[in-house]
Amino acid sequence: MTKLTQFTSYADAQSRCSSAGLWALFDGDAERMNIAHECIDRHVDGDNAAVVLVRADREDQTLSFRQTSEASSRFAHFLVEQGIRPGDRVAVMLEPSLAFYAAIFGAMKAGAIAVPLFTLFGPDGIRLRVQDCQPKMLVTNHEKAEVVAGFEDLRVTVADDAFIASLDCFPSRFETSTRADDLAIFQYTSGTTRELPDAVKHTHRAIVTLMLAALYGTGVRPGDRFMCPSSPAWGHGLWHGTLAPLAMGVTIGAYAGRFSGERLLQALEAHRFNNLSAAATHYRMMRNSGAVSKHRYLLDKLSFTGEPIDSETAAFIEATFGHKACSMYGTTEIGVCLVSYPGAADFPVKSGALGKPIPGLRVEVHDIDGKPCAPGVVGELKLWRRGEWVATKDLGRVDADGYFWHGGRADDVIISAGWTIGAVEVEDAILKHPDVKEAAAIGVPDALRGLVVKAFVVSDRPAGEAFIEEIQDAVRTRLSQHEYPRQVAFVAELPKTPAGKIHRKKLREQEAAAASTHS
Repeated sequence: MTKLTQFTSYADAQSRCSSAGLWALFDGDAERMNIAHECIDRHVDGDNAAVVLVRADREDQTLSFRQTSEASSRFAHFLVEQGIRPGDRVAVMLEPSLAFYAAIFGAMKAGAIAVPLFTLFGPDGIRLRVQDCQPKMLVTNHEKAEVVAGFEDLRVTVADDAFIASLDCFPSRFETSTRADDLAIFQYTSGTTRELPDAVKHTHRAIVTLMLAALYGTGVRPGDRFMCPSSPAWGHGLWHGTLAPLAMGVTIGAYAGRFSGERLLQALEAHRFNNLSAAATHYRMMRNSGAVSKHRYLLDKLSFTGEPIDSETAAFIEATFGHKACSMYGTTEIGVCLVSYPGAADFPVKSGALGKPIPGLRVEVHDIDGKPCAPGVVGELKLWRRGEWVATKDLGRVDADGYFWHGGRADDVIISAGWTIGAVEVEDAILKHPDVKEAAAIGVPDALRGLVVKAFVVSDRPAGEAFIEEIQDAVRTRLSQHEYPRQVAFVAELPKTPAGKIHRKKLREQEAAAASTHS
């Protein structure tokens, strides 16, 4: 059978893609499978590069498949010695590094469930997730180890260089024995804290379905050099930026440290990446860096996800790299469903469109009665799955050519710089300030990040810069560095629904009206 990875056209995607073709890309089958084996162990022949670590404040580092395989096997043996059993959760809160990949893949080799956690989470954000998934171990750095020191019944392992070196006493091979339907990864969305969504629970066989997004969403093929600067704590950075390309034996680039558009541009040239998948904000920050002309690029496939991309940035991408950026749309819960087929010469990419469905998927726009909308009419985007229509909670429309277009969020989630932020989560953190009586958070337009969080605060304390900074710091320290309100307005009262709930829609309408007046 000719492998699906050998076809690149849109026509071939529609006619040749099949379940059997996806399974043929792997060693495992419907009975036995292990993600770590598929992504790392089976590619160890030679000294092929697995990960290029692009580091913000240090020299870059390259990890080979063999090096990563041996480190993760030793970590798996360490877990067994520590009493970690199949099905136990192992949380990993590290920047991309040898320790990160050793822990994530080592946990899955041992039959445990890997739980990646964002390194910028504050104590509240960590506590809620730890309470939810109840890991037997948290693997992190010295700084975060101090933050979680007071958590009861949580074994904390500091994965510094000395720890990694100490693993050399363990064997460099580990025989996996997981079943395809065993749980492998718990993936949290970047949603609310007070109403923490359930972790999306992925089995080892999820890697097979993932290849649909890889083949047709990011356009990855063997031989690519693939860069994804998104954090592997989130769905895009982990599944599309790490697991899918590694499963094809592709060298990936990962970004560690504070993001810089200029640093990414340097890395694209230095490491000769030809395939880039990033958030819209990453592209905007490259555009605004002023360093584009300093480097040369070999990119022939580009994709983005997390939020729509603005027209100026889309034009910049095409002018700079010679190709349009291809949208990849989906959610952590339902996966990727709309793509623009990067690398397919017979697929015209429409700037601003979400693309068309992945082969074999049904996506429609429905009205309030659940009936398909006519072309051009905005409704809710829904995906047909397991005999029913599943709501994406996003609005959209479809045009006469079958391309889908985003119509905004259907709820109060804020997408800023590719991050999904819960309004309730931000409000909850603000309300912990002793001088705050009421608070509401919405997303407002921003040229760089698409949207930023704006907080409306009711307080008896006089407004002032010091008060604003205290509110912002409260969110930074309790939740995460990217979730704080970049704008704060003090108001006498907040609009409420008849049931007494904060009426965020009215706040958004007021902001839109004010922006229109001043434009």
